[in-house]
Amino acid sequence: MVRRGRENEDMPPPAAPRLPQEKINALQLHVSQMWPRLTRNTRDALEAVQDSKLELPAEQRWPLYVSAGEDARVVRDRLRKTLEPEALRRIDIRVLSGAPEQITEHGLVYLPGRYVVPGGRFNEMYGWDSYFIAQGLLCEGRTGLAESIATLQLYQVRHYGTVLNSNRTYCLMRSHPPFLGRLVLSVFEETGDIEWLAEALPMVERYHAYWCSLPQFIPGLELSRYHALGDGPAPEVLHGEVDAAGRDHYRRLADWLRAHLPENPGLEVFFDRRTDTLTQAAYKDDRTVRESGFDLTWRFGPCGMGIRDFAPVCLNTLVWQMEKDIAEIRRRLGASPPTVERWERQARERAERMHARFWDEKAGLFFDWQLSTQKRRAYPYATTFWPLWAGWATEEQAARVVKNLGLFETEHGLLTSTTRSGCQWDSPFMWAPLVLMAVQGMDRYGFREESARIANRFLTTLSAEFERTGQLYEKYNAVTGSAEVGEDIAFGYPTNETGFGWTNAAVCILTRCGAGNCVL
Repeated sequence: MVRRGRENEDMPPPAAPRLPQEKINALQLHVSQMWPRLTRNTRDALEAVQDSKLELPAEQRWPLYVSAGEDARVVRDRLRKTLEPEALRRIDIRVLSGAPEQITEHGLVYLPGRYVVPGGRFNEMYGWDSYFIAQGLLCEGRTGLAESIATLQLYQVRHYGTVLNSNRTYCLMRSHPPFLGRLVLSVFEETGDIEWLAEALPMVERYHAYWCSLPQFIPGLELSRYHALGDGPAPEVLHGEVDAAGRDHYRRLADWLRAHLPENPGLEVFFDRRTDTLTQAAYKDDRTVRESGFDLTWRFGPCGMGIRDFAPVCLNTLVWQMEKDIAEIRRRLGASPPTVERWERQARERAERMHARFWDEKAGLFFDWQLSTQKRRAYPYATTFWPLWAGWATEEQAARVVKNLGLFETEHGLLTSTTRSGCQWDSPFMWAPLVLMAVQGMDRYGFREESARIANRFLTTLSAEFERTGQLYEKYNAVTGSAEVGEDIAFGYPTNETGFGWTNAAVCILTRCGAGNCVL
């Protein structure tokens, strides 16, 4: 199953001509027309509550759950004023009470404002998707919508203790990569609303505390890990990731583990031979890899099995960035120097720990740290560019990473990893957020030729497939340049969704703001 990436890694592909302006204009026009279609609000409640990832009898109403901290009567009155009677009759408004794991009929989690969904089967607001979407909106001058997205993420922290993976009840016990500090500061730079910034600060700090508390916090190592809550299968997977043979993801994973246990006895923690079923540890790691945003990859083990055994470079880079952002927010609010310095000191100390654990001098790459082995796992992955994006890499480390660009670069853009595993977050696939962060990271350290080249390859690939299909997609094959990805995906869902939020955002940022990191 696992196969290595492209050959001749030391030979960069020939330079691609810059994408003509008329093709850029066509992409920009398409993106501008897509934002309204992907925007959800109270008046779109009937469209928003529907979820293709769940099975619902035709006669049953779609559940819409309201936070216990909200006044459900006010929400009902708001919906009555905006929805047609027939649409209102198809929505069942409920108040969230008790533990999330006790919910048996899953539905949408109500958000009091406008937000943008990724598109396709993803008809809800997602955590890290929304950061990139908001950056694209800001580049287009749609500041009000970007501010609403940030406000709703702050709302989630206030009501649920974290930024949710998505605003569905089956995601109430898992978060997503934490970009909240970046998002808040990006919006503030455009609005200058100091009162809004002051109201945001306690929620950003609360979100930081979420990632620095058990079970996410790793005592002794003083770094963080992904660790979703809840037990058993993720509800959306049972119906939403079924193949042509009728097997859901868990059945396919169980079949793989059963076949490979003889040569991999360590996998027994995830598969019980006696019952011929996945273990609770497998389900917990599956939930956790979905929290990480990298669903699915072999980076932490088969389909992410083992992810709780890792301190990932990506997550800790974002927690470091949040510490820097909190210091900056406090500085903008006129806080005392010692208060600002406390957060700066936290960031410096985290950077020291990250340098010690994540940097591999021999490979010239940043790798994740495995807790059980107390070693870095040598798995070249595009998150090696994240320390450059954030700015905690040294100049020498950045130069070494860029020297290894050939591991990931193709004539069509940037591979996610060098390993073909059958998972969509591995080779040969290419994802907009990873391309964008690599481009911005290289540009930040002065590698403008390389960053511009990757940006142009990526946009050229998007443009070619857009001319062929009229769509922008969730992901692309970085080897073939195609959006036809189903045959290469063995785990997860084999579809390629259209829309698509963060791909649209990358187009906005790379064509309107340039290849550089215009938002930092």
